[in-house]
Amino acid sequence: MKHSKRFNENLEKVIREKEYSLDEAAEILAGLSKTKFDESVEVAINLGVDPKHADQIVRGTVALPNGTGKDVKVLVFAKGDMLKQAEEAGADFSGSDDMVEKVKGGWTDFDVVVAAPDMMGEVGKLGRILGPRGLMPNPKTGTVTTDISKAVSEVKAGKIEFRVDKTGIIHNIIGKVSFSKEKIVENAKVFVDAILKAKPQAAKGTYMKKVTLTSTMGPGIKLDKASITG
Repeated sequence: MKHSKRFNENLEKVIREKEYSLDEAAEILAGLSKTKFDESVEVAINLGVDPKHADQIVRGTVALPNGTGKDVKVLVFAKGDMLKQAEEAGADFSGSDDMVEKVKGGWTDFDVVVAAPDMMGEVGKLGRILGPRGLMPNPKTGTVTTDISKAVSEVKAGKIEFRVDKTGIIHNIIGKVSFSKEKIVENAKVFVDAILKAKPQAAKGTYMKKVTLTSTMGPGIKLDKASITG
C-alpha cells in the first residue's frame, strides 16, 4: 500500500517495535503532522479470548470522563411520557411507529439507539438494519430502559459501548487529536480499565495481549500495558 508523504513523515516519528508509555504515546500523537480535519483518537486492544464461545464475549459500556469529542446523534423509540423525556433530554430524533417506518425505509443517520421496553416488539423487526451496524438496543448496555432521560444524557455526555469483534479485538474512539494530552491519557485509562473489569471468567492465559493508540490517519503506536493499568 502506498502511503501519503504526511503519513510517511509521521511514521518516522514512531519506533514500530517499541512499546511506549501512555504519556509518551499521547505526546507523540500531539506532535504528528495533522490533517485538515480533527482526527479521532482510537484505542485497539487484542484480547486473549475466543469470541466464538458465548462465555468469552467481552462487551459493556463505559462513560469517558472527557467524552469522545464527537457529536453523537441519538434516536429514541418511545411513546407518551417517555417520548417527552427523550425530547427534554436532548435526543436528536424520537418517535414510535413513525420512526420505525422511517428506519425500515433505509434511514440510518444516527449513532445510538435507545428504546423504551414497550417499543422493543416493533424495534426488534429492525434487526436486519440495526444489528449489522451494532445499533440494536440492549438492556445490558442501558439502551432499553424506562429511564429514557438518563440513557440519553449519559450517551450525550460520553458513554460508549464496546464489544469484542470476531477476531478478538476491541476497537473504539476515545477522543480527538485536538484534546489535551491529559484528556487523552485519562480517557484511555478509563476505557482500558473497563475492558479489564469485563474480563470473562472463561478467559484463560494472557487476557490483554496488545494495546495500540492511533489517530484516524496516523500510524499505530504500541503501548506498554503496565503504563495503562498501573
